[in-house]
Formats: sequence, structure tokens, C-alpha cells
Amino acid sequence: MNTAKTAIHFTDNYLLNPTNPISVNLIGAGGTGSKVLTALMEINESLIALGHAGLQVRLWDDDVITSANLGRQRFAESETGLYKSVALINRCNRWAGTNWKAETVKFEKDNFGRLPEEARAVITITCVDGVQARFGVAEILKEISYLRHYQDEPKYWVDFGNSQHTGQVILSTIGEIKQPNSEKYQTVASLPFVTDEFGELLKQSEQEDNTPSCSLAKALEYQDLFINSSLTQMGCSLLWNLFRRGMTEYKGFFHNLKDFRTHPIKVA
Repeated sequence: MNTAKTAIHFTDNYLLNPTNPISVNLIGAGGTGSKVLTALMEINESLIALGHAGLQVRLWDDDVITSANLGRQRFAESETGLYKSVALINRCNRWAGTNWKAETVKFEKDNFGRLPEEARAVITITCVDGVQARFGVAEILKEISYLRHYQDEPKYWVDFGNSQHTGQVILSTIGEIKQPNSEKYQTVASLPFVTDEFGELLKQSEQEDNTPSCSLAKALEYQDLFINSSLTQMGCSLLWNLFRRGMTEYKGFFHNLKDFRTHPIKVA
């Protein structure tokens, strides 16, 4: 008889019973990031309806909206020329009465190696194009995890990445998350960074040049119209389950929109 216990990661208790809204740094406001922000609005509203303190989101992107962004990203023609982060956050705050923040700079160290201000958040979500940007975020998260503050103590990193028809979402813990004693499950306290576990895979996948496209038609050659929204719904469902169920058997998935297959990744 197979008595192997199911491996489970239990959500950090602070996410379930916070005294203040959970701080979230969302990095990237393009094809995926603009849609993840909408999903975070839905999560926020739903959490508040359940008596939770909700989310406090800060959106980072130094990019300006161009006509090539219309269609695949959540922008209107009247917004061209504005910063992506500012346009999206203003819209959210008007829509939902939130007081979320926009940063019009990259989430990276400055020339002197100093961390960005407001780099600390309980949850960091990356929706970035380049592999190098991910490694930069990983370095910052490792550094801030050693700076012990009680406020906004970093707990989780959710990374969204995609190519033309495929993508993946990976959940990592920032350090170990204290797990309850469980006779029923094998508890998993630490989920490795995407850059540690899939670093080589990420580097191999970045063969094509990620230069910005000058038109929507050109952009669609690099990324299918619905790969971003498809990843967003599933990835944000993983995040929602952390709050709603307080546990997860899965730390992410690989997703292929060309043949409609998704492969889940278990926590162990």
C-alpha cells in the first residue's frame, strides 16, 4: 500500500489574517502585467468582501504607451504617450476607489548598487520580458530578505513568463515559510526561485530578440493575442488559492496555447 503523503505548501499566516492590506509589487505593465493588474483588482474586491484587509499594489514600469501596445495590452488610443503604470493605476483607482501607486522607473538597483525605494513588499509579481530582468529581481529579493523589518516582510514571488504560444507561471517563497504540523500532509516550507530552478531553461528560451515592435501586427508575430490573458487567469488563480484555501499542492504550471495543454508543477 502506498502511504506517501501529498506534499503541500501552507500559506504564510500573515496573508490570511493581515492587520493591514497586503503589499504587492507588480513589475511590468505590458501584455501580461496590464491584465494581472485587473485580476488583482478582482482579488482585492473579493478579499474585502470576505472580511480581509485586501491588497495595496504598486505597479512598476518605465515604458510609455505606443500604438503598438493597443489591442494586446489594456490601453486605449487616447492614452498613447502616457506612462503605462500611471494610466493603469489611475484607471484602477477611479474604478475601485483604491489608493494604489504607480512607479515610472524600472525595478532595479541604481548605478551605485542601491535598492529601489519601496522595493519591499509581501508579494512580488514579475511580468517582465527579459531573462536578465528576472535575475535582477531575484538578486534584489534575496538582498531585501536579509533586511529584517516586520513591516512588508517579503514572503512570495510569482513570476509570469511567455513566448509566442507558450508560457509558465512559477510561485517561489522568499526564504522559508513556517509550516504547521501536519499528520496528513508532507509540508513544504521553501519553494525555490524560478531563476534557481529554471535558470538554464530561461536562458535557452531567450534566443529571439525582444526589441519593441513598431506595430500591433508585428507584435503579434512575437506573441499570440491570448497567451497573456490565458496565463494571467491561471496564474492569478494560483495566487487566489493561497488566500482562499490557505494551501497549495502546486507551485505553478507550463502552458501551451497552441495545443491547449497545461502541465502543473507540484510543490515537491
